[in-house]
Amino acid sequence: MRKRFARASDLGLTAREFAVLRRLDTPQKTQAFVHGLRQNFELDGQSCRPVREVLRTRRAHCIEGAMLAAAALWVHGEPPLLLDMRAERDYDHVVAVFRRHGRWGAISKTNGIGLRGRDPVYQSLRELAMSYFHEYTNRRDHKTLREYSIPFDLRRVDTSLWVSGKKNCWEVCEELDDLRHFRLVSRRHLKAVTRRDPFERSVNRHLQYPRPRALVEKMQARLKRRK
Repeated sequence: MRKRFARASDLGLTAREFAVLRRLDTPQKTQAFVHGLRQNFELDGQSCRPVREVLRTRRAHCIEGAMLAAAALWVHGEPPLLLDMRAERDYDHVVAVFRRHGRWGAISKTNGIGLRGRDPVYQSLRELAMSYFHEYTNRRDHKTLREYSIPFDLRRVDTSLWVSGKKNCWEVCEELDDLRHFRLVSRRHLKAVTRRDPFERSVNRHLQYPRPRALVEKMQARLKRRK
């Protein structure tokens, strides 16, 4: 039986850690909190850190922010649901999803403007996922979003892994990979999709969290090797 409300003991959190989630009693507050976290640029390698580690470091990337948001939703009686969006020649994106008056919204952690959260105005998950299509682009300015998943209920995963754990929670990533996904756009329609224009490219350079020098130097070195 899946509990509707998550208590501190259910999540394995201390009273202080749980109090943070208790304060996030609306999706708007949760989104603001997630935006306030620093960006996890994974300088020490790829990560999928549980909620406790995100609260400790105050740093997250998309799936880490989504899991924290899902935990906050669960504390307040809403299912902790994740939505996985798959891209072609690009990174996937994961958001926490919720419903208000029959409409879907999303809470998202991102460093750019295009993949941020969404107000609960979307009639279906496909409609919600499509709202990310135009801005979902790679470094070559191709629009890369291709699929979205059915919602994944994090209550299927032990909270000792994704909430109170101290190690990376790759189990959640594996569960998302195994979900049924649906195509957003047919191959015939993709032929009409254009790349971003120069103005869009310039706007996309604005980031909420500046890239650390170590990451910039790593990217520059990679470009030199390609030349």
